[in-house]
Amino acid sequence: MALILVTGGTGTLGTHVTPLLRAAGHDVRVLTRTPREGAGYVTGDLVRNEGLAEAVAGAEIVLHLAGGPKADDVAARHLVAAARDAGVAHLVHISVIGADRVPLAWLRTKLDAERAIEDSGIPWTILRAAQFHDLLFKVVAKMAKLPVLPVPGGLRFQPVDAREVAARLVELTLGTPQGHVPDLAGPKLYTLPELARPYLEARAKRRPRLPVRIPGKAGRAYREGANLTLKGATLGERTWEQYLTDHAA
Repeated sequence: MALILVTGGTGTLGTHVTPLLRAAGHDVRVLTRTPREGAGYVTGDLVRNEGLAEAVAGAEIVLHLAGGPKADDVAARHLVAAARDAGVAHLVHISVIGADRVPLAWLRTKLDAERAIEDSGIPWTILRAAQFHDLLFKVVAKMAKLPVLPVPGGLRFQPVDAREVAARLVELTLGTPQGHVPDLAGPKLYTLPELARPYLEARAKRRPRLPVRIPGKAGRAYREGANLTLKGATLGERTWEQYLTDHAA
């Protein structure tokens, strides 16, 4: 079975992915910035370019899940260089829907990370996914603490379940390189009030709404649905309402 290096293996998505890969009989090595006890972990830093040669040594496949609010492009370039030197046969990457359409700095780094992988010379697969339920839950929970609920006009989401993204990534990782594959999004569209309503109801809270406008080119892109893939996407099955029910339980 293949040795698979997973970056970001201790994050929201990685904690779903790594057990699935191991259950399929593969040897999984997890790259982490913080030293951890036990076999299967290797310490390194993608942005600082530390420990990457050791991390990719002997790996046939690299599944790149690590990401953050900045420097994803730098991290990808460092990983690509190490993977190329190590002779990695397949590089799989998770990105974000709208990376090529929404003019925000953090999304530009996502797009530049994609380009680094596309230009690497390593056979690759890239999956763009919508926002995870977990992330939007944190957003809604924080906004529910405010005295009013901000409502950005025209902003919509199509949240997807992290476990469904993990299952798709495992399928892609164990398959042949495919380049860009269809985006993965949730089964329903929601405005922010529609996301907040069941959360507030579950906690017996009410919040007045405050309409706001997202300014500039980014605001226009969001109003035009540039953060969505309404045609051609693969759709998950688990809805926001189901996620909230399971989360509360």
